Amino acid sequence: MPMVQLKQVFSKAGFTHITTVLNSGNIIFELPENMDGVSDIDLEKILMAAFEFPIPVVCVSASALADLIHMNPFKNEILTKNTRWYVTFLKKKPVKKMAEPWVSADGSFRIIQIKNTFVFSVLNLEVTQTSRGMEMLEQFFGKDITTRNWNTVEKLKPYC
Repeated sequence: MPMVQLKQVFSKAGFTHITTVLNSGNIIFELPENMDGVSDIDLEKILMAAFEFPIPVVCVSASALADLIHMNPFKNEILTKNTRWYVTFLKKKPVKKMAEPWVSADGSFRIIQIKNTFVFSVLNLEVTQTSRGMEMLEQFFGKDITTRNWNTVEKLKPYC
């Protein structure tokens, strides 16, 4: 969906200081003064009413995002032209525990840490040229997730 339309929908719903980031569904906003909080479900209902099809939402507060960035989960990882660092945002904490770090059979994908509703992973494109890691994340955590490259997350830092 066009980010201009998304901003209009949020504005019409009463949100303020609305900004979209990188044309990838990242939207930053402030709550109206008369609202104490907003949930993923609230936002999904607003989007469904506006666009007439379901749009999954994972809402992360500015303070949680700031904590995530400050944590710097990839500080012990080596970034090369063939590696990608990802953060997967979950709607809720995972029920099943898994060993950390977890490594795929071919070694191309690693989950290095799970913290609350954040999953930090590394994809090595030297081993595979596909992002099969995203499929593995869905197998482990379901489809109610969204994943962002760490570079994208860092671009959100000014909004925290």
